[in-house]
Amino acid sequence: MRIRRTFPLVLAVVIVAAAVFLAVQLRKHAPPEPARLLPGADAFFYLNLSWVRKANAGNPLPQVIHEPEYEQFIQQTGFDFERDLDSVAVAAHYPPNRPGGGNGASEPEPRFSEVITGRFDGSKVSAYLKQQATAIDDYESVEIYSIPISNRTLRVAILSVDSIAASNHNDAAVIRGIVDRSRRLASPFGGPAMLRRYYKQVQFSSPAWLMARIDPSNPEFGGWHDFLAKPADVVVSLAYNPLHLPGRAGTFRLRAEALAGSSDDAHKLTDKLNTFLAISRSAESSIGTQGTDGDVKAVFDSLQVRQEEDHAVLTATIPLSFVHKLLSEPAPPSAPEPAPPPRR
Repeated sequence: MRIRRTFPLVLAVVIVAAAVFLAVQLRKHAPPEPARLLPGADAFFYLNLSWVRKANAGNPLPQVIHEPEYEQFIQQTGFDFERDLDSVAVAAHYPPNRPGGGNGASEPEPRFSEVITGRFDGSKVSAYLKQQATAIDDYESVEIYSIPISNRTLRVAILSVDSIAASNHNDAAVIRGIVDRSRRLASPFGGPAMLRRYYKQVQFSSPAWLMARIDPSNPEFGGWHDFLAKPADVVVSLAYNPLHLPGRAGTFRLRAEALAGSSDDAHKLTDKLNTFLAISRSAESSIGTQGTDGDVKAVFDSLQVRQEEDHAVLTATIPLSFVHKLLSEPAPPSAPEPAPPPRR
């Protein structure tokens, strides 16, 4: 009898524990919350700056020369992007009048929507936005500020104590959709269609990633037509490996994946990329490596391209020392040596 009474209780505990474990695993493999709030778009970019600061050994990011308008923004809001920004998720809306046109409404240039998280004073930021705005829309108890910038309207909404949304898409429904999604219970299955489809290609716990639809016939994609004969979806991500070993620093692993649509297209793209790498390495060998930065050479030597079914995959290993150089302050230019006096 005792077994019969305790069995339902044990079963309930097991079910609850399994549900919690499943929820945790889903959230671990789900896109970051800021990205899931974004609208449907043609390209997405995400950067977690807390990982950048860790990679820079806790040192502050390089000082950036502030334009007067940005310096005024810092003074009025107290928010400095280099110091206070934690993460940013961006959606790009391609112009519909270009080859492979996207969902950028009727605008001739790309439009962007973003969600940022960080540490800011909501009252100061709100006061600054009210000064800049020509109109304020009260939507679902959230104020949306319309700020004219050049020939566009930037709409900004404070979503919570640590997140802000902005969009210069000409359709106000875009930022209203972000507000709606921010008010719903967060779901690991949510987010734009492209994000749901391709996030599984992003490396685990990647602090920076990009996914985009690339059309080589679009002039905005420059030299992509040298490699791609047809439109393809591209996913690029960085993964950090701390390598807790004596005398060994961590590394970043770069993975760029082109979903070519067919095995034959992926094979052609892989051959083109490998040919390009072979020519580049041959040119480097003929010139010699004297004076070449060792970290840059290590990154270049680690580049590999292979085919995985209908995907062409490029990988590279990036030393942490290389990242430190990118994030370090540029050395001040040395004064030129005085010219030798003329001979008499």
